[in-house]
Amino acid sequence: MDQPKIERLLRLMKMLTANNSLTIDEIAAKLCISQRSVYRYVDTFREAGFVIKKTDNYIMLDKSSPYFKDISELIHFTEEEAFILKSAIENIDENNLLKQNLKKKLYSVYNYKILAETIVSGKNGKNVQQLVEAIECKCNVILRNYSSAHGNDIRDRYVEAYSFTTNYVQVWCFCPEEKTNKLFKVSRIDSVEVLPENWKFEDSHKSGYIDIFRMNSFDLMHIKLKLGLRSANLLLEEFPLASKFIQKLSDNEWLLDADVCSYDGVGRFVMGLLDDIEIIDSPEFEKYIVEHITKIHNKYILS
Repeated sequence: MDQPKIERLLRLMKMLTANNSLTIDEIAAKLCISQRSVYRYVDTFREAGFVIKKTDNYIMLDKSSPYFKDISELIHFTEEEAFILKSAIENIDENNLLKQNLKKKLYSVYNYKILAETIVSGKNGKNVQQLVEAIECKCNVILRNYSSAHGNDIRDRYVEAYSFTTNYVQVWCFCPEEKTNKLFKVSRIDSVEVLPENWKFEDSHKSGYIDIFRMNSFDLMHIKLKLGLRSANLLLEEFPLASKFIQKLSDNEWLLDADVCSYDGVGRFVMGLLDDIEIIDSPEFEKYIVEHITKIHNKYILS
């Protein structure tokens, strides 16, 4: 099967799983193919073992089919996994004809959201699917009984959800009540209600940053650390994206020069390896570490 046909099959798979209100005519028009071709592609899915559902003139792929889980396990990459694969591909000789094809396949697979419900399960899977549909139709949602660790409360949130983080763990939303963008953890949502109302504040939607320590914010702070061999190895093992910002100074010294979203993530890493890390040219971060060490000292030594 040639690449254009594969691409049409993938697009059709997305349509048949993410939308249950498209007729055969509409699908054919969107894919620029004939109705006969649509049915032929559907037969290809059926022959491959997918469960096909048909109501009147509507056709859907049954998302409970075990094949979806099998496919997602084969093709889904987290951001860190995709970065490691990309780095490996980039190291291939430029004259290698397979390099560009490998890169194209990686990028096309990594950006797909058609199998979101197979990445998470149970209540979270249902909530993710509801949010995916709301984002596609640009509809407002209510996050029922959202449990906020920061606000220390449980209440409904009326929001415009517009973007997920890696693996659908969190979702970026605009809160009309507060006129601000926030990140909500999917696991803390009891249920999602998709409303018929469309977005009104799309121009204000803005996804924040996520740093190498997996923290998020809309602002960045600069840090510079000199690492020993032990801390450098642990950093790269636990936070692979840090490899973009680390430089080898000698066999036993490495320099991490990066922006972070908050001092919390990097702070936890540094305080666990104080004897192997030196903070340089980062006075605010140094102050943060000193204050936390003082609090710990007062709590356990002076109490």
